[in-house]
Amino acid sequence: MTDTKNQFPQLFLRLALSVTMLSAVADRFGWWSAENSSWGNMKSFEEYTRSLTFFLPETLSTCSAYAATLLEILFPLMLIVGFKTKIAAYGSSILLLIFAVSMTVALGSKAPLNYSVWVGSAAALLLAVQQQYSFSIDQLTKK
Repeated sequence: MTDTKNQFPQLFLRLALSVTMLSAVADRFGWWSAENSSWGNMKSFEEYTRSLTFFLPETLSTCSAYAATLLEILFPLMLIVGFKTKIAAYGSSILLLIFAVSMTVALGSKAPLNYSVWVGSAAALLLAVQQQYSFSIDQLTKK
């Protein structure tokens, strides 16, 4: 039996997480205007990632910037269409948790709070523990 009270809030959460993550990727690709941009290009994001992962060798830090970008594209797209939603939600939660911890260690507690990274991680975790996903490929293919 479908919990109809949960359908739209859950869909809203999937879309909100997805759009937020995709917006950060758009910033790295220079798709936001300069006044609305944090990085503006991938090179600046690589430098920012190096500041967060100061404890890693430069090559590994740069790889982590690209891995994070790939996952910040993949997970939101999976959440939007509702494909392997539980995996995408857990992955998003872990990815955002890694960002939050890295930001806290490298920049202090204010930065991840300003960008609601902790909230995003917690929201994705809440989404991950749902029993079913309405308006999703997962629901359509459920046996």
